[in-house]
Order: sequence, then C-alpha cells, then structure tokens
Amino acid sequence: MPLQHFQAPWWLPGGHAQTIWAALWAQRGVDAPLAFQRERWATPDGDFIDVDFRFGERAAPWVVLFHGLEGSSQSAYAQAFAVCAQQRGWNFAVPHFRGCSGELNLAPRAYHSGDFEEIGWILARLRARSAHALQVAGVSLGGNALLRWAQEAGEAAGQTASAVAAICSPIDLAACGHAISRGFSRQVYTRMFLRSMKPKALAKLQQHPGLFDRDRLLAARDLYEFDNLFTAPLHGFKDTEDYWARASAKPHLARLRIPALVLNARNDPFVPAECLPSVGEVGEYVRLWQPEAGGHVGFPAGRWPSQVVSMPAAVLDWLAHPQ
Repeated sequence: MPLQHFQAPWWLPGGHAQTIWAALWAQRGVDAPLAFQRERWATPDGDFIDVDFRFGERAAPWVVLFHGLEGSSQSAYAQAFAVCAQQRGWNFAVPHFRGCSGELNLAPRAYHSGDFEEIGWILARLRARSAHALQVAGVSLGGNALLRWAQEAGEAAGQTASAVAAICSPIDLAACGHAISRGFSRQVYTRMFLRSMKPKALAKLQQHPGLFDRDRLLAARDLYEFDNLFTAPLHGFKDTEDYWARASAKPHLARLRIPALVLNARNDPFVPAECLPSVGEVGEYVRLWQPEAGGHVGFPAGRWPSQVVSMPAAVLDWLAHPQ
C-alpha cells in the first residue's frame, strides 16, 4: 500500500515523536534482531567494506539497502527491511559505508552524502551475483548517495538496477544541514550524531596524523562545522558549502533514467517540507511520495506499541512494480 496518505497513531503527534519512537521502541517484525552473514570486500584503494547478507531462494530477486548516517544492518529500519525481504523469499544485502560496520576502515577517508562512486562499485559487484537487475533502496544519507549514483550513471543505471528508492533523504543538503542545527534538532539529533562521529574522526587522526586539526574538531558543535573540517576536505570538496551543493540530489532529479521513488514525510525534522521538490521539477522517471506525517525514517503504524514494517513493505512493493 502506498504511503502518500500515511497517518501516524494519535498518541504519536509530530515529526519528533514519530522519528524517535520508531527508532527506539516500535516493533520491527521480529522479537530478536536478525542475524546476517558478513562478507568483507577489499576496495580498489586498499581499504575494505563489510556487506551483510540474508539469502533467500536461489533465483529470487536481490534487494540492496544503503543505510543512513552512522547506521548499519542493526538499525531499526534495516531490520524491518530484512523482515519484509525475508517474508518474500528475496535476497537482501546491507553494504556498510566505510567505518560503519563496527570496525574503523583503513584509508584517510570515511563516507559522505554524495559517495556515488562507492555506490556504483558496490552495486556492480552485487549485480554480478544476481540473474536480474537489482532493486535498491537508500535511507537518509544512503538514499541521497543512491540517487546521485543513478543520476551520474544515466541510461546505464538500468543495467544494474531496475528501480531505486530514496527514503527520507536530505536531497537538499544545505536546507537539511541548517534544519538539524536549530532548536530541538540541534540539542538531540546533532548531539547524537557528533557523539558517534567525533570519536571515529579522532581514531582516523591516529591512523593518519596531521589529517585535520584535532582541537577544531573537538570544538565542532554542529554538522556544518564537522563537515567543514572533516567530511568535505577528506573527500575532495573545498568546504561545507561546496560539499552540500555538489552532493545534493535534488538539482539533478530530472536526469534520472530509471524508475525512482523519492519518499519524504512533510513533518520530517531533518528535511524541511519547503525544500521538497514538486512533480514539475523531477522528470518522468520520478515518483514522489510526500505524506504529511511519518517523521524521519519513522512511519510507526498500528496499535501500541506500533510497528515499522509498513513503510519497508510499501517500498519493496513499489520497487518490484514501479509505477
């Protein structure tokens, strides 16, 4: 069932409640976290990534999920997607961005919202294992990077993926970066991300002394400052403005040449409704789902304590039969 008219439970009013409850307490479709089979892949630049799998029937479709900022296969949404894929008998893969699988990567880089070359390399390896084109979803940061891959690949994207879906993705990175740095979002979400990202950056500095200024990183109080010091320069961008401008998927949506679902709740605390695209901005290949409620990768549904499998189920249904 499409999510255009999604309605959250009455006892979860507002985007913040729908975001936080879904991440921490809503049911994911299983009583205990699902286990994965892990493969470690060596990257062309001498680093590695870890890819987690749950295998379905031999000739079944492949679904690939790219996680969000500081996410993993253990994130609530990844577990819910795994449950839905398993119910269909499909193969399911969660590639981890560098440094997100529980072990620090080796190279003087991490990952970022426009990491489309990494996406392309990963998808090419997975496509070689599938009899058919892949069905690919990306959550938040992973969704923006996925869209950027499809945009850059153009017509050739269809040889790898039959359709892509971006879920609650910051397709306008400047608007989203400023939104998460204000008010409640700054106090809760920004602090949460920096609590994870700063120690990883400091560990990276131990690996590669002189990579950035340690004191300035410790003083960073929002994602703008962190990106200016760490994310942008480590990945070939001049500064935060350059990174946010060049990595954003929104300006290039009309370039897509494979079916693409762009799902954003209009009460998402990370992605302001006013920055979302209209139908006239996106081209014929893009389907926009913009329900009024849902929060950020939330969409809790049903009776107390609610569940978060309705959104993955709807996205997988769409990927299988894009329209």
